[in-house]
Amino acid sequence: MPSAGTSRRSSGLFSRKGVMRGLRLLDPQWRANYSAQRLKEFVQRCRERHLSVTPQRLAIIRALVTAEDHPSAEEICAVVRRTHPHVSLATVHRILEQFCQVGEARKVTALHGSARYDGHVEPHHHVFCVRCRRVRDVEMPELNGLIKDKEHLGEFELLACSLEIEGICRRCRAMEQGLVPASSRSTRAPVARRRPRRASAQKLGVAHRGAEQ
Repeated sequence: MPSAGTSRRSSGLFSRKGVMRGLRLLDPQWRANYSAQRLKEFVQRCRERHLSVTPQRLAIIRALVTAEDHPSAEEICAVVRRTHPHVSLATVHRILEQFCQVGEARKVTALHGSARYDGHVEPHHHVFCVRCRRVRDVEMPELNGLIKDKEHLGEFELLACSLEIEGICRRCRAMEQGLVPASSRSTRAPVARRRPRRASAQKLGVAHRGAEQ
């Protein structure tokens, strides 16, 4: 069991006045400026890491860092195909994994679902909706230094610290309460359904007379 001193230190670190005081969603304007800077420096970073700069890599990093919803490989592929229609999903997967290996992206897997990717590689955390799995970046500076001076935990070598917070987003709460306006509902076009063919009045008349005979 932890000692009394350890318990006091832990309670002080995670008290509402400590960590929770700095808890906030990432500022959208900061994210936009950060994304622009990432794109501006991407070519130089690729050269430093001995990565060839290809049109596919440029398109994928642009789709990734400008997205705010932590897209999946499939979603990134759909965006990239607008300008590179022949790029394959396998290529997008491979390049995204390369980006994760060299520090150009991080993988976020909320609720153990399919992999999502994040172009924001500075220390930060996430809050995600347990209904729709929407993910938003969270700032919590007081938590970033939690393992700063600790290299090992038992048999584990410590690499990074990332917190995931569960919640229900505003849109899902409104949908559950039936308060979502029409403009906020899904914009996906409804599937076109073929209407059953109706026989013409002339044919119906012929069939009716035949039955009478």
